[in-house]
Amino acid sequence: MKEYLQPGRFIDSTHPRVADFAKEHARGSDDREKAIALYYAVRDGVRYHPFQNFTLDETYRASVCLERGSGWCVPKAALLAACARAAGIPARVGYADVKNHLTTPELTAKMGGTDLFVYHGYTELHLDGKWVKATPAFNLALCTRFRVKPLEFDGLNDSVFHPFDEDNRRHMEYVRERGAFADVPADAIRRAFDETYPRAFLLGPDAAKQTFAPA
Repeated sequence: MKEYLQPGRFIDSTHPRVADFAKEHARGSDDREKAIALYYAVRDGVRYHPFQNFTLDETYRASVCLERGSGWCVPKAALLAACARAAGIPARVGYADVKNHLTTPELTAKMGGTDLFVYHGYTELHLDGKWVKATPAFNLALCTRFRVKPLEFDGLNDSVFHPFDEDNRRHMEYVRERGAFADVPADAIRRAFDETYPRAFLLGPDAAKQTFAPA
């Protein structure tokens, strides 16, 4: 478990802001309660924003995601893992390729016409002797706007995307597991993006300034 408690290049759990955030939000009498509190702090305290410059290391880093107050699934998962480690809870990050059947036309266009999201990121927390998946990607305001079922987390069961939305429309489909890692495999993610989206998803240095959804 040692590697899942130590800081990483992207899961920078000893960064002062990450440590302070974890200390503020990791409330509870045991690790499970603290993990639940951290999950909701990251889910709703950091806005989901998929328009990023994916060539930069900072785009994948937990502390940067926290400082900006927004990020996509990969750094949000890294942030939850970093906060958990700062609170003494073993954590790692996992990835899967998913199809989002409800993705917006704007995002589909930027992705070259596909609804396949490679290397969707989530967190795995070691609680009560087992690894439990937690997916803090979509903040509550975004879910409400798009009528997507928000993901809850109880520290006992895997929290993964729902297959259908509030109106029973097909939503998320998991098509490939990529495995779990002690730190974000940023280079592998960049290669997969380059292969899957032939540069249509490399949105330039000011990508994060684009508007996607409400806070």
